[in-house]
Amino acid sequence: MDTTTSQDVSKRYKLWIWILSIAIPVAVAILFTVRIPGYDLSFLPPIYATINGITAVLLILAVYFIRRGKRNTHELLMKSSIVLSALFLLMYVAYHMTSHSTPYGGEGWIRYVYFFILITHIILSITVIPFVLITYVRAISGNFYKHKRIARITFPIWLYVAVTGVIVYLMISPYYQ
Repeated sequence: MDTTTSQDVSKRYKLWIWILSIAIPVAVAILFTVRIPGYDLSFLPPIYATINGITAVLLILAVYFIRRGKRNTHELLMKSSIVLSALFLLMYVAYHMTSHSTPYGGEGWIRYVYFFILITHIILSITVIPFVLITYVRAISGNFYKHKRIARITFPIWLYVAVTGVIVYLMISPYYQ
């Protein structure tokens, strides 16, 4: 007989949540300093921007379906969103390890808009990691009351990151070489 409670499951994952929440941004920062010459991955930015767009749509659909009591559909959409976010991250890092950063060429007020969106996108993309992991663990452990409470915070942050990822791409894409 399994006497494991949702609290036990959450405690078991707590260390992993902290490790991943710190290790992912640190690894990305370190990998940004690595350059691997000889590979042309210039085709990746529109692909990972599309992945961000699809993630945003899936997040919205997941909320739509859970509000209609379609838990299995919600679960599938959320797991798909997590997989797509991980795939985005892998492509993003691969691109930046093989390419130099593209400077933004816009001028005037739009330049300030771009950097505001970019900076908030970067900060929130780091911030959302533990929120997503905690929200997911609460769901898989069956603690739906706490899951719902944190999901109300996680959803808008994750949606903002996904949408602004597309916006940043659209704003910088004219300056890719």
